[in-house]
Amino acid sequence: MPRSIHAEHEGAVVYIVRCADGSYYTGRSMISAEKRVSEHNLGVFEGYTKSRRPVTLIFSERFDRIADAIAFERQVKGWSRAKKEALIRGDWEALRDLAHCRTKGNE
Repeated sequence: MPRSIHAEHEGAVVYIVRCADGSYYTGRSMISAEKRVSEHNLGVFEGYTKSRRPVTLIFSERFDRIADAIAFERQVKGWSRAKKEALIRGDWEALRDLAHCRTKGNE
């Protein structure tokens, strides 16, 4: 099976961690969110979280299709802190309001 077709069916997880400095990092992984967070805390990855350890998993969502996970990760990375916090809380009304306020401000 070609790699692209195989990867499409494996799925992925999008996760948000809270860093030691209080900032948020959004990522995507084809392994479990818990295992990926462990790798962040071990310093396996260069980049944003390495100097902000330890990190704590505060949100994860599994997707059947990697393409959907990639799209969602990109979307969340563009969100404000308030909107990310509404997602973390599962506050769908606040998410809707925050999306509406931003759209209205860009008119």
